[in-house]
Amino acid sequence: MSLHILDVESRDVTARALGLVVNAETPIPLAQLTVVDGNDSVILGVLGASHAVTASLAGHRITEQVSCDAVRAGGQPLPVSERASGYQFNSDTRTVDRACLEHTAEWLRGQATEVDGWICGSFPGARTALTALTAQSEHAGGWAWQTWHLYPGEEDGVIVQTRSRWQP
Repeated sequence: MSLHILDVESRDVTARALGLVVNAETPIPLAQLTVVDGNDSVILGVLGASHAVTASLAGHRITEQVSCDAVRAGGQPLPVSERASGYQFNSDTRTVDRACLEHTAEWLRGQATEVDGWICGSFPGARTALTALTAQSEHAGGWAWQTWHLYPGEEDGVIVQTRSRWQP
């Protein structure tokens, strides 16, 4: 259970700037949470309105970064779907009204304060400017994680949601 009120300005201020890079070095997070299952783990990191995940399983490792720096780090603009050797990534970007954005932000804050395996970073300027992540081990082996990136606007907002699975 981990809600972090961050005292730093967000680096990623628009969903359009996000990219994905896999198996690259990840930046030092502003906040992080480690989820452990036996000898295996996943580290969920909040970056400047973006995220980094490092998952380890039976001697294998994968990293995922969704951020405005991902393309420069060798990645690609945020895809709707990506697959590679045991890894699956999906993203959904939606423009929503103010009420939906506020409801989603409150739900994510609640998850991070009440449920194990969740982390949420809240950025200054708007209560709805946040990044949230959660992860769980898969019964068949591997990890699954989800993320939410909320970008408030004047009258509406954008929610970027990602879902990833990894089974080496």
